[in-house]
Amino acid sequence: DVQLVESGGGSVQAGGPLRLSCVASGYISASNCMSWFRQAPGKEREGVAAIYRGGGTPYYADSVKGRFTISQDNAKSTTYLQMNSLKPEDTAMYYCAATYSDSPCYDALINVAYNYRGQGTQVTVS
Repeated sequence: DVQLVESGGGSVQAGGPLRLSCVASGYISASNCMSWFRQAPGKEREGVAAIYRGGGTPYYADSVKGRFTISQDNAKSTTYLQMNSLKPEDTAMYYCAATYSDSPCYDALINVAYNYRGQGTQVTVS
């Protein structure tokens, strides 16, 4: 089985940065898709960013493109989400997620599709 643990959330002023981390344990291959999605109170879940564990082209939601960066450190089994120029509308619970091997990463982003997810970390921008 796969376990995901997020960290790095907190409160930040608008325009500031924040970096989220997701440590994965269990078996994850290069073809698993790692992603971040978020959910604000009263709103639907939104896929934020996604990337294959083995690397390659990342995918981003239009709402965060140019501000957020997803990256992998496989030596540390960690997926990062660097968030810059944060806006109040970025306030949400952020979740790290992973799909089964060979699941399309773009679909995971658009459809917020996952097989495993962490408990989430809160990001508040004021």
